[in-house]
Amino acid sequence: MEIIGYNDFGVFMERLQKYLSSCGVDSRRKCEELILQGKVKVNGIKITELGYKVSEKDKISVDDVDVIRKEKLYYLLYKPEKTICSVKDEKNRTTIIDLIDTEEKVFPVGRLDYDTTGLLLITNDGELTNKLTHPHGHVEKTYYAKIDGIITPAEIKTLENGVVLDGIKTKKARAKIKKVDKKNQKSYVELTITEGRNHQVKNMFASLGHKVLKLKRTNYAFLDLRGLSIGEYRTLSVKEVKQLYNYVNSHK
Repeated sequence: MEIIGYNDFGVFMERLQKYLSSCGVDSRRKCEELILQGKVKVNGIKITELGYKVSEKDKISVDDVDVIRKEKLYYLLYKPEKTICSVKDEKNRTTIIDLIDTEEKVFPVGRLDYDTTGLLLITNDGELTNKLTHPHGHVEKTYYAKIDGIITPAEIKTLENGVVLDGIKTKKARAKIKKVDKKNQKSYVELTITEGRNHQVKNMFASLGHKVLKLKRTNYAFLDLRGLSIGEYRTLSVKEVKQLYNYVNSHK
């Protein structure tokens, strides 16, 4: 439950990490880490308490840089292969931020693997990012996978009912065989999941003995890639942003 409200003087207060994420500093969980690391100051005083509440009247800084509320930005990117889902990369590889023409600090909503293509949201709205990536968010994500071997209807049923990864069973999913190439022993499968574990789709297929050869995210909640070529992006409409907020609030 959020700790927000008004103080005795009628000033609206909210948790420090929520304020930081709403200013586009980073996702709320990342902002919590910044606070715990002692990188955040309120009115010149270092704050390491996650429950600390602030208002618009407070002067807040991260690494001694003042935090200012900025316009919210929302992008939908058709991520290409060999692109890192990070703000920067120590190996100087292309990042998803390199593909977005903006001077503002933005960050990805979740992650796609280096060799995975498809739909990725990028924003500076830490509050929405937190809602979309929260373990209890139940956001549907659909992938199109080219896998090695011929998958069977029984294996599709297993994917839908959940497989055990690292001792924990995956949540129920939807799976559908889209194409089978018997000559080359390849299968093409559409898989919709509501979790976001590391390499989850690849590991789900691997648990059945199938290696993922190519992977593309085609849908995220109600959003898709229509109108975009690989490497292109577009701005979300005001209506789509509202729909995303409504979506996560109704899928708790």
